[in-house]
Amino acid sequence: MIHEEIKLAIDDTTEEAVLTTYLLSRYEDVRMEPAPFVLICPGGGYEFLSNREAEQFAIQWNSRGCHAAVLRYSVAPETFPTALLQLALAVWLVRENSEDWGINPRQIFLEGSSAGGHLAACYGVFWKKPYLLEALGIEAGEAEKLRPAGLILNYPVISAGEYAHEGSFQNLMGEAAADEKQRAELSIEKQVNADMPPTFLWHGGEDASVPPENSLLLAMACRQMGVPVELHLYMKGGHGLGLANELTQAADGYGIEPSCESWMELAYIWMMEVAMEADSGERREQ
Repeated sequence: MIHEEIKLAIDDTTEEAVLTTYLLSRYEDVRMEPAPFVLICPGGGYEFLSNREAEQFAIQWNSRGCHAAVLRYSVAPETFPTALLQLALAVWLVRENSEDWGINPRQIFLEGSSAGGHLAACYGVFWKKPYLLEALGIEAGEAEKLRPAGLILNYPVISAGEYAHEGSFQNLMGEAAADEKQRAELSIEKQVNADMPPTFLWHGGEDASVPPENSLLLAMACRQMGVPVELHLYMKGGHGLGLANELTQAADGYGIEPSCESWMELAYIWMMEVAMEADSGERREQ
C-alpha cells in the first residue's frame, strides 16, 4: 500500500488540508488494471473531523479492489468555500496523478458522511463554477477533469431549510449563517443540476440529528433533474453510524446497527455499475 500524507493549500491565505492516501500497490507479477478511486470526506458538523468515518472506510474500499484517500479539510473558523476549494484541489491532484497511481481517471468517486456528505454534494453541484476553476488556475476547457464519476453520501447534511442540521451551517457560514439567500445557495436540494454526477444515498430512519428528509429531498431533486440516484432509507439507525459495526464503534459503544451494515456492499455494487457505464460511455465517444 502507498500510504502518505500530502498537504494541500489553495494559496498563502488559507489553511492547509491533508490528503492521506491508501493506494493499492502494484507488482510486476500481479495483473492489476487501473482501479476505481474513492475520495473520502469525514463528517463532524464542519467543527471537527470524525476518525470513525475516515481510515476504516478507506480500508474497506481497498479490500474491494479500490484505491482510496481521506481528505482532512478545513473546518470552523474557516468558512465556505475553503473546504470546497480544498476538495477540488484534491480531485485535480488525483486526476493528474491517476496514471502513476494506477487509478482509472473516469472512475473517481467522492464519499462524504454527515457534513462531509454536504461537502461532497456541494462539489457535485458546483464542480464547474467559474470561481472554483479560477481559484485552482484551471481553464474552462479543462473543467471536465474536475467532474467526479459519482457521489456516495452517508446520512448527509443537505438542506439548510426546515430539516437543517443548524450547527453545520453555523460552522460552515460563520456570520453569514443568517443570510437566507446564502443559505439557499448552500441548500443542495435547491442547487441540483444536470451536471451533477450519479448519486448514492443512505440514511438511518431514526436519525434525529440530520433527519432522513435531507436524503429524501436530494433524491427527489435528482429525480426531477434526471440525475441517476439510488436511495436506501433504513427503518432503524441513528446518526453517525460509520460502517454500522464494531470497526467504527464509538468509544462510548455507539454505532452498531446490524440492519444498516449492508450499506457498504450496496454502495460498492452501485459504484461498479456506474464505473462500467463511465467506461462504456468513454469508449462510445472515442
